[in-house]
Amino acid sequence: MRFRILHESPGRVRLKAVQYAMSMEQADLLEAWVMAFPSVEHVTVHERLCTLTILFNGSREDLYAELSRFSYEKAEEVCHVFSSLSRRINREYKEKMVFQVLWHYTKRLFFPMPLKQVINTVNAVPRLWLAAKTLARGKINVEVLDGIAIGVSLLTGDFSTAGSVRFLLRLGDTLDEWTHKKSVDDLAKNMSLNVDRVWLLMEDGHQEEVPLSQICEGDRIIVHTGHVLPLDGIIDDGDVMVNQASLTGESVPVAKRPGAAVYAGSVIEEGNCVVLVTHTAGENRYDRIVRMIEESERLKSNSEVRAYNLADKLVPWCLAGSAVTWLLTGNTSRAVSVLMVDFSCALKLSMPLSVLSAMREASRHRITVKGGKFMEILSRADTVVFDKTGTLTNACPTVSEVVAFHGRDREEMLRVAACLEEHFPHSVANAVVRAAKEQGLDHQEMHSEVEYVVAHGIASRIGGERVVIGSRHFVFEDEAVNVLPDDREAFENLSAHYSWLYLAIGGVLSAAIGISDPLRPEAGEMKALLKETGIRHIVMLTGDNQNTARQIAEELGVDDYRAEVLPEEKAAFVRAMKDEGRCMIMVGDGINDTPALSLADVGIAIGSGAGVAREVADITIAAEDLRELVLIRKLSQKLMGRIGRNYRFVMGFNGALIALGAFGLLPPAVSALLHNGSTVLLSMDCLTPLLGQE
Repeated sequence: MRFRILHESPGRVRLKAVQYAMSMEQADLLEAWVMAFPSVEHVTVHERLCTLTILFNGSREDLYAELSRFSYEKAEEVCHVFSSLSRRINREYKEKMVFQVLWHYTKRLFFPMPLKQVINTVNAVPRLWLAAKTLARGKINVEVLDGIAIGVSLLTGDFSTAGSVRFLLRLGDTLDEWTHKKSVDDLAKNMSLNVDRVWLLMEDGHQEEVPLSQICEGDRIIVHTGHVLPLDGIIDDGDVMVNQASLTGESVPVAKRPGAAVYAGSVIEEGNCVVLVTHTAGENRYDRIVRMIEESERLKSNSEVRAYNLADKLVPWCLAGSAVTWLLTGNTSRAVSVLMVDFSCALKLSMPLSVLSAMREASRHRITVKGGKFMEILSRADTVVFDKTGTLTNACPTVSEVVAFHGRDREEMLRVAACLEEHFPHSVANAVVRAAKEQGLDHQEMHSEVEYVVAHGIASRIGGERVVIGSRHFVFEDEAVNVLPDDREAFENLSAHYSWLYLAIGGVLSAAIGISDPLRPEAGEMKALLKETGIRHIVMLTGDNQNTARQIAEELGVDDYRAEVLPEEKAAFVRAMKDEGRCMIMVGDGINDTPALSLADVGIAIGSGAGVAREVADITIAAEDLRELVLIRKLSQKLMGRIGRNYRFVMGFNGALIALGAFGLLPPAVSALLHNGSTVLLSMDCLTPLLGQE
């Protein structure tokens, strides 16, 4: 596809696609394609103008070369775009707000007074009817107050004030609805599955890893322990325990047997299964996530709940203040001025907008927050517990040494290890598979069904012999593997600088694989920055041996660490810290971290980790940089600061308006204008970015 350069500057370029028109679907495909470039930091596509603006940090020539290879057909094959809902939402609400403003001021400036009075009266009917229905149900809330304010304005002949109040209320409702829908859409896309490839079971029983986009209805796919179900389907073979918390809210895994329906987004916690696909990738998954977000009470933080409760409690006081003003002064205008002001609009509008806007801002940094209350808790947390492997350490551990025992061939042992490990989503498993590939070792299936023992290891059978690979505890204690006398010296001299995976065949130690897993380069800076934000206690938990754990802990400078920790012990540690009164954050990436992630006040998962960890966690950060933890912590603290300022402003400003109206210093129209105008301005301020503001 061809593009024309409209503007160039260092790190930025604006291009125009050479085509007559661009649909919203095409714009989303182009945006997804360009965002996949390693050098691209941000891209914005304007479908109406057929233009795109790209911010990048690499070579301009390489960027243009990549763009020249673009086609919509190719993009459809490699880029999965849920829908163009986000663009449709923006277009719909921009047009709606422009129409509301134009209609209001056209009517106000150019329509004759009798016609304006008729229009304002007719337009007020829905608000009056809503107030009447609310009163009939025995409730006195903001809808009643708005209805009375508009009704009294009409009865006193102040049609202009009635029209202005209704216009500002409609504008605020539209802004609230737009922000909520856009935020939910952004969150749904971030919470959606990032599964690109699946294991397809062929008719002849052979397994083949294929792109998700190639799967059709009726295909059979294999899903292993710890993996996310990428598609809807029916269990065709295998008994499994499925975690459906992301869809149903059930905290306990559910047993699924052949014939049972399973849904995309749930996670296989135990067992392996063959799934007969009933729905291919598309809208069904996205729509369910949207409904889950919209229906989930977790979207409401405690601050939002308090704002709603306080807003409704203040309505009767506003009505009483208006009545007292009329009784004391006998002045209807003063009473109406008090009535025109309420605390409910600003409180109910600004608090949710602040939270949702902060969640959207987090999503732009590829941080997914599943509910506003987690940001509130995160802002006051004082303790962070880190898993080590794949979290604090480098996201890409490597195999540094392979030691063969019992006369085995070193390369053959690495091949067997890779064959077992390729099914499981952990950074150490990936390192073994990658090492075999780099050495040109073919590791096609040669074993029977694989059994995964959480946080311990893997067991299978090859040639009739039981084969196990995993931690020292699993291999030598649980499996009672023997070390032959001839191998004892080499075994005892294994370097303490590596974490070791042990491979045993037929109950005899056959190989040890040394994994070098250095700290992430940004880990030290992250730890220092967390301390600056008020975190008082940083702990590292790991299943590694004491020597490896001590080396990493000393290098990072954590306050405490625990070595050779099992999943239930991680959970017990978190529970003990909470019992001491600490507000806990748990950060992890693996299946073995899920119990602790569930128990912590806030569980944070690394995006490249196991699917079950991401599903259980309250917040997910991208895998590239641990400093995103500092970013979301600061964002949460700034959010709570904004909410506090909003409370003070709403109570102070609206209290002043009520006082001025009661003393006759503000006429009803001005009182309504100042109140509703301040509400809209406050809401717009809530949409501004928090980061970068001091």
